[in-house]
Amino acid sequence: MIFERIESKGLSHFSYLISDEDQVVIIDPRRDCDIYIQKSTQIGTQITHILETHRNEDYLIGSKELASRTNAQIWHADNHLDYQYGQGVEEGQKWKIGKLKLEAIHTPGHTPGSMSYLLRDPNGNPWIIFCGDTLFAGDVGRVDLMGIEKAKEMAGMLYDSVFNKILPLGDDIFVCPAHGAGSVCGSSIAPRTWTTIGLERKLNPKLQAADKDSFVSLVAQKLEQPLYFKYMEKWNVQGPPLLGIRPSPSPLSPPEFSEKKKENQVVDTRTELSFSSAYVPGSLSLWEGGIASFAGWFLSYDRPILLVNETNNPSEQVRLLVRMGFDRISGFLSGGMHSWLSQGMTSERVDTLIVQEFCHMLDQGDKAWILDVRSQEELDQAGQIPGANHIRLTQLPQHMSEVPKDQRVYIFCGSGLRSMVAASLLKRLGWDQLCVILGGFAGWISTTCSIQREEKGPSNKKEEE
Repeated sequence: MIFERIESKGLSHFSYLISDEDQVVIIDPRRDCDIYIQKSTQIGTQITHILETHRNEDYLIGSKELASRTNAQIWHADNHLDYQYGQGVEEGQKWKIGKLKLEAIHTPGHTPGSMSYLLRDPNGNPWIIFCGDTLFAGDVGRVDLMGIEKAKEMAGMLYDSVFNKILPLGDDIFVCPAHGAGSVCGSSIAPRTWTTIGLERKLNPKLQAADKDSFVSLVAQKLEQPLYFKYMEKWNVQGPPLLGIRPSPSPLSPPEFSEKKKENQVVDTRTELSFSSAYVPGSLSLWEGGIASFAGWFLSYDRPILLVNETNNPSEQVRLLVRMGFDRISGFLSGGMHSWLSQGMTSERVDTLIVQEFCHMLDQGDKAWILDVRSQEELDQAGQIPGANHIRLTQLPQHMSEVPKDQRVYIFCGSGLRSMVAASLLKRLGWDQLCVILGGFAGWISTTCSIQREEKGPSNKKEEE
């Protein structure tokens, strides 16, 4: 028997491979599905079934892509939706995987038709529960995706699924969710690599609720919904376009890149330090590790994408974008910014200060208009700067009018990465008196402007709207 979890970088997405004897089952595959085929080939078996736990919102499911290359059967949850591919799963449905058995359990709450899959060992004992977005390490699935007006109803369903169907399976059962820490599908997923029902019963704050009403009050909250969720929801029912064997984006000389950028979105995946020194005018700064978190907020599906990166190999950035449906990547800058500058092409830059310099400036009595783009959770946990103006990065496009153009704006986050994203968004629309604070809150040492941890202070907060 072979069991493996496959993690998708950035999205904190987990898919699973289960194999025994001559069969392989994949649960919640990602769209770039070569890895499943490679692994099944290595162990000398074929992929026979592909199971989905729910209609996903944060990435394009790879079921259709994988089935097109393996002839495996697709079984999807959420039968109330008009799926254009695969077959619907019914509660109690069973699959035999060699000596093992897999059983579907209807666990609604995150979505109305969410399914969990219970793996039983050769003796029929419950062993592992693949629970999708129903139960996470330290959290449960969000319940606001059908609208906040239905959140309490969905939270009630989720309570019944967790407390009446999953927890009674026993404390020794392994819990295998569809996401880990950092996913937008939960509000506070813990960084536990592996977990069990017993650990969650003991350590999961959401499972400490005294009763159903307390659980509903705790869980039925409105969370941020990235703009691209609606595209994922649509495509994950229709079936995403097949990727097949896709050519890599073309390398473009600086003149070619300059001509094409008129009709494209330019995404610069270099570090904040590199971007600040020189960048192609109009570029969005989006470091590689931030693609999964922010591409869906700031990129459009209506226009193709050009890439600027540190090397001549943008394959990893392309992979991350394709998982979110950004397939129209028309090229990358050959030779990067070095070639751009060497040929005398026009560039722009962003002023920066290291955080110690900025703190010293404040301690000398200088006034500063500070834009803090951290989340409310960060403010609550780490504290905030008195007098700072708080607009969460993802809400900045809707609140740019609140950022002054007639004075210098100092942009601040946890480290400087998100601050550079914010600066690139503002620069594209005419803000030129900007300065990114490198080091961010992690390096804050001002004595005059000490942080506040309990009092909210005079911050201007823009979170979810």
